[in-house]
Amino acid sequence: MPEEIDENIEDLNLSKLKRRKKKEVVKEEEMITEAFEKQFYPGMGNVSDRRRKILNPEKRLIKLRDLPDDAVVSLLGHRLPGSLYKSIHPPLDELIEEYDPIKILIKPTPGARAGDRVRFVQFTDSFWRPPFAPWLRARFYFMRFRGVDTVIYSGREIMELRERDLEAATKVLMETELFDPARTAIRGITVHGSSLRLDEDGLMFDARRRYVLNKETNEVVYVKDMHAQILDKPISVGRPFTEDELRQYDVTYRWDCEMYKSRTEILLTINRIHKGRALAGWNPEAATDL
Repeated sequence: MPEEIDENIEDLNLSKLKRRKKKEVVKEEEMITEAFEKQFYPGMGNVSDRRRKILNPEKRLIKLRDLPDDAVVSLLGHRLPGSLYKSIHPPLDELIEEYDPIKILIKPTPGARAGDRVRFVQFTDSFWRPPFAPWLRARFYFMRFRGVDTVIYSGREIMELRERDLEAATKVLMETELFDPARTAIRGITVHGSSLRLDEDGLMFDARRRYVLNKETNEVVYVKDMHAQILDKPISVGRPFTEDELRQYDVTYRWDCEMYKSRTEILLTINRIHKGRALAGWNPEAATDL
């Protein structure tokens, strides 16, 4: 009996079996990767492409201006430029805490590691063809930032972060293609004005007059911080976008740009969501074709 077993073993080519099994495993991993590829946003066209780019953290945003760190700190108005960060707890490296596997899996942000206090920034986007929108800001914040708390309003969006994390996030939001100095503004109080007509210089209405257009340089200059406190030195945030640039960076379906009703896939998705909320919430047994 032992001799028969040895003969069978000699007839088998074990190396071929190993290679075949390895190839099957690789194919299975490739199938899993393709199945979970993120879509971010459906549809074709410039507006859909803009939304996909904004929500995809792997896509780099175009940097249009360079703002010094002290300028960002001054505009936020939470601390004086060059001053130390205020903290609400000791640095995490100095704390002795119980073992928690979640703290090993999730690395803290620089602000959380240092124990910074939580501060906020608030942006408002004009109704008249802005490069960003409040509802899209919320998705953007969650996709690209960490440790975020945000609230969506009709014409504005507030975001809370640890202080040094907030300054880094604000710098990204104001230096890139997401910020038009004329139709996007940073406002901590008296935020209304997004739905009003633009003024004679093409700027979004601001009851606090935080910024003006320098007609010599054609750049928007902030003379007050977001809390409407007068700045020691005016801060330039660059020139307003041209109409062609606004059309290029627009994230909203419009009659003169791209018709919303032509977005079949989006309408089907919205219809399914609302049908599920209304019908399934009223009678779950009737929600059979969702």
